[in-house]
Amino acid sequence: AATSADGVALVDGAPAGRHQVLVEALAALPNAGRVHTLFNSHWHPEQTGSNEAFGKAGATIIAQQNTKLWLTTDVTWPWNNETVQPLPKVALPNKTFYSQAEFDIGGTHVRCGHLRDCPHTDGDMYVFFPAQNVVTVGDAVWGAGWPSIDWWTGGWIGGIVGGLDTLIYVANKDTRVVPARGPVLTYADLKSQHEMYGVIWERLLKTLYSGGGPDEAVAAKPTQEFEAKMGPSEPFVRRAFQSLWAYLSPDA
Repeated sequence: AATSADGVALVDGAPAGRHQVLVEALAALPNAGRVHTLFNSHWHPEQTGSNEAFGKAGATIIAQQNTKLWLTTDVTWPWNNETVQPLPKVALPNKTFYSQAEFDIGGTHVRCGHLRDCPHTDGDMYVFFPAQNVVTVGDAVWGAGWPSIDWWTGGWIGGIVGGLDTLIYVANKDTRVVPARGPVLTYADLKSQHEMYGVIWERLLKTLYSGGGPDEAVAAKPTQEFEAKMGPSEPFVRRAFQSLWAYLSPDA
């Protein structure tokens, strides 16, 4: 959150059931006021659960266009059969962009960009505050553990590599990188993750092009040397492999 005399600009809200906890946390900030601007880093309920409340209060809600489109329809994920219902009109982003956008909010210049390689969903965006040298990345980058790839709405393992490549270009050696999960990251962390996921991506491609499936991908242990730091990887490997089908499999 960025505060000013005009109020609060917030990147991502809370799940709907946790909205009041978020409001109380914001009230404790210096110069706290109403949330006048809310950025949705992507469409998932953890990020957009506060949209309705802030939208009813008159906030400007900013998102990449694909994020708004997902919020207008029901989505049923095939891995858990959970259905997410569309949001009411008042909760939808009311200012969208396709590639890049710049805003002056409460005296602070903000740059937004679509992570078009699609690390987590096809509507992922970063929000960069140049004066503070802070970039928020939603779930396009995870600060702890293996990421969850929503391949059903456009995310994929190649997009993780491409998204990190974009963020390395946007950021600099002193930039603080704020993910939705885990601790704040550094520029060096971005580069380290870029190298790691590049290796994993190449190994998964070998399994795909040799005719293997998710079981073979797991058996090939593409994350073996990284698990001591990152933890057990089977769910991530399966989801990452499945994400290749939509992008690269000729009969998908």
